[in-house]
Amino acid sequence: MSDANLVTAGSSPQSSARPAGRPAGGATDRRRSGSRRREELFKVLFVVPAAAAIVTLFGYPVIKNLMMSFQEYTLRTFFTGKAPWVGLQNYVTVVTDELFGKALVNTALFTVGSIAGQFVIGMLLALFFHKNFPLSGVIRALFLLPWLIPLIVGSTTWRAILEQDSGILNLTLERLGVIDTAIPWLTSPDVALVSIILVNIWLGIPFNLTLLYSGLQDIPDELYEAAALDGATGWKAFWQITWPNLRAVVSITLMLGIILTLKVLDIILGLTQGGPANATQTIALMSYQRSFIQFKFGQGAALSNILILISLVFAIVYLRATRRQVDE
Repeated sequence: MSDANLVTAGSSPQSSARPAGRPAGGATDRRRSGSRRREELFKVLFVVPAAAAIVTLFGYPVIKNLMMSFQEYTLRTFFTGKAPWVGLQNYVTVVTDELFGKALVNTALFTVGSIAGQFVIGMLLALFFHKNFPLSGVIRALFLLPWLIPLIVGSTTWRAILEQDSGILNLTLERLGVIDTAIPWLTSPDVALVSIILVNIWLGIPFNLTLLYSGLQDIPDELYEAAALDGATGWKAFWQITWPNLRAVVSITLMLGIILTLKVLDIILGLTQGGPANATQTIALMSYQRSFIQFKFGQGAALSNILILISLVFAIVYLRATRRQVDE
């Protein structure tokens, strides 16, 4: 009798503990899953405002511009509210225009010339300022002045500098004996494109200098010290240490530079307005003229979409190159 009671007494805690443990574990799992759901919900709620802002501020204009490019969207549309659907007619019209080929070539030359000049000068200045010397910070800050000056003010200033008869540049070159006659920087079809490229290089140097200098700051000095022991100094150190470690920064600098240069409009409007004889006509300027001078908004939208497509091509090339570097 006593043994049975002992067995019963000994087994009762175990039997009572197991059923009690199972509900407790299930409740804990439910609490954890509920906590995870709330966390996921909070993450979504935090993302929703940013997503709504992106869709409103970026998505809608892009979609609206795309729709306009397939419509006969003119000044009359603002009064009648009607924009007939014309399909690809706007694209056919702008691409077959005799001015489009010249604008495309000018855009390519303007982009390549600007990016090459900005990058080379920016890289040389970044390497120069990477060496610490007195007043380096002050001098480096002065190179940011082109960013601080409004583009229309900078264009007006450069127009005064490049004037053929009274411009400071021609007067200086004549007094130094470099030239005999004044150069028509802005009025000659042979020189005008070079002039706006030089001005755009001046404008883009701070951008390249800032990004490349920040990239150089992230390269450990120990690498240069170890390379110096092996005799790798100067340009050898640049090609073996600086350039490989700076490749990611160089890629993003060139990528952003190309996109920013493709859509340059203010400088050309302020200096030449596309002239003389369409020598400085670009796709961005052509899109502006079709939209806001001729009020053919559909054709202007088609030209801007062509620019977007060109930018996307460079973006895809950049992403593929970046992915390849990560895989390596």
